[in-house]
Amino acid sequence: MGGRKGRTGMTAAPKLTNAKPSNLRADFYARIGEHGMTPLWEVLKGLITPEPRSPALPALWRYADIRDFILEAGELITAKEAERRVLILENPGLKGRSSITHTLYAGLQLILPGEVAPAHRHTQTALRFVVEGEGAYTAVDGERTTMRPGDFVITPSWTWHDHGNDSTRPMVWMDGLDIPLVQFLDASFAEAGHEDVQSVARPEGDALARYGQGLLPVDHHVRTPTSPIFNYPYARTREALETMRRAGPWDPHHGLKMKYVNPATGSWAIPTMATFMQLLPKGFEGAAYRSTDGTVFSVVEGRGFTLIGGDRFDWGPRDIFVVPSWIEHRHVAADDAVLFSYSDRPVQEAVGLWRERRSA
Repeated sequence: MGGRKGRTGMTAAPKLTNAKPSNLRADFYARIGEHGMTPLWEVLKGLITPEPRSPALPALWRYADIRDFILEAGELITAKEAERRVLILENPGLKGRSSITHTLYAGLQLILPGEVAPAHRHTQTALRFVVEGEGAYTAVDGERTTMRPGDFVITPSWTWHDHGNDSTRPMVWMDGLDIPLVQFLDASFAEAGHEDVQSVARPEGDALARYGQGLLPVDHHVRTPTSPIFNYPYARTREALETMRRAGPWDPHHGLKMKYVNPATGSWAIPTMATFMQLLPKGFEGAAYRSTDGTVFSVVEGRGFTLIGGDRFDWGPRDIFVVPSWIEHRHVAADDAVLFSYSDRPVQEAVGLWRERRSA
């Protein structure tokens, strides 16, 4: 390349001309760009920010406003044809990304009476949170579980699963998956089943009986970080919350908030998604709170509102809303309210990134 060689034999830098610095820099950037390089100083402030700056926006989906669209989808395409008949809840700040936060996916799935969503498996882990209807089932690796409103159901990574509706009513549940996270890591695999419905190998309730009673089989070995329980019934969760409310104490930010856990490890029920259920008593006015894990909420019972970054979002049963990373928010309950939620907190904790800030 051009330039004079000094005593070391290295090429001397070209002499500066009278050209303006901005022109010199633009020319330099263009030349290094041809070699797959770019200057850090031009993007540093956007890469390493003083605080999180998520492009995700606070948003709320009122179930009363979107239910007709969900049912209309059932008239347009069958569950088998669609493989999964789901309307994605897409964050308005993440248009075109099929995600509700940077790392999480959310959608509402419809199964009509007599339908089957055929068996498949994938590396993405899924949760199901039942919003409407009763009597449909999810089958996971040879065991079925009947689904009821408020139930939290897990489909672990790379497990065969199918859904069916033997009831006489439409069934709707929220799907929560770690799709964006797995996609970012380039670790997605999927496989269709040979049959629409997998063979039942264990009686219904087997997993809950083995692992959900404060006991474990004597020869149980932890082979996966995901909970061996794949249905956490709402009736049991609600009873636990009601019992605990009599003893307290109430958290000033969250009310009475519990996390779902893997009984074999005591850790999160899902390794990539934290799941919670919380009770806010009537008249509860939460203190302001923020954390780095963007969180999706589904309202089970009660009415109230959440102030998110200064905006008010009024919610009621079956509504879904999202609080992005590091946005201050607080809950206010007009009635006794129960909220289910999920976030990417386990991943952040595992790598030492999770933070929270509690206002007085």
